[in-house]
Amino acid sequence: MRKLSLFIVSDSVGETAELVAKAAISQFNQGFNTVSVKRFSHIEDETQLQEIAYLAEQQEALVVYTLVKSEMRHKLRNECVIRKIQCIDLLGPLVKKMGVELGQEPLEEPGLVRQLDEDYFRKIEAIEFAVKYDDGRDPRGILKADIVLIGVSRTSKTPLSQYLAHKQYKVANVPLVPEVDPPEELFQIDPQKCFALIISPEKLNSIRKERLIALGLKDDANYAQLDRIENEIIHFKNVASKIGCTIIDVTNRAVEETANVIISNMTSYNK
Repeated sequence: MRKLSLFIVSDSVGETAELVAKAAISQFNQGFNTVSVKRFSHIEDETQLQEIAYLAEQQEALVVYTLVKSEMRHKLRNECVIRKIQCIDLLGPLVKKMGVELGQEPLEEPGLVRQLDEDYFRKIEAIEFAVKYDDGRDPRGILKADIVLIGVSRTSKTPLSQYLAHKQYKVANVPLVPEVDPPEELFQIDPQKCFALIISPEKLNSIRKERLIALGLKDDANYAQLDRIENEIIHFKNVASKIGCTIIDVTNRAVEETANVIISNMTSYNK
């Protein structure tokens, strides 16, 4: 099976072209195993375009680009034609057509979407926050968070934190283990900002066994034993009761469903 190199060229970050490329790759069996993607970001001068075209020629790569400056688009297209490289302009034709329809000349300034999109920056800040304060690694984040998640291991705290971060919520999550006292910060926050994730012992037993097997371990470790799980849940309920927070049963809920419950509660809380 042929291997394909895909070059993404942008005068900004290049994530738009990469998303389009990945959407295309996903349409092919084993696509992500046969296509290697290399991103060239913040390309600002023609010399860089010449170097990229040379590399593309050496690797017989397909070039996909989102360049807002028309002269840069023309330069890259000409370089590709000279070197007989296949190239695709994702942005140029649309910008040109819109300009005709609107009767305006495009600004041709790279990065305007990010400069104007405050939501984007809030989302990035929330994602970074979720990573920094994941899994209780720094309890100081509990007091700074918009939302705090608590629960025993394997109740989807981390993926839920990331999902909520994409909705621009700063989320800290804390695992509860009987042998470790919960951080004092948990009892200092507004209980309405805290959500306790509970799951049935049987479901958790199954999830933990699968996790152990995936790690190449035996599935009869104490971590996956029902009596151990039940002790953890008792401890979890005691902590949640002390905080006075909302308990959400995630046994048969997808991350998106749990997030919707939390967002609904937060929307009511912030009114």
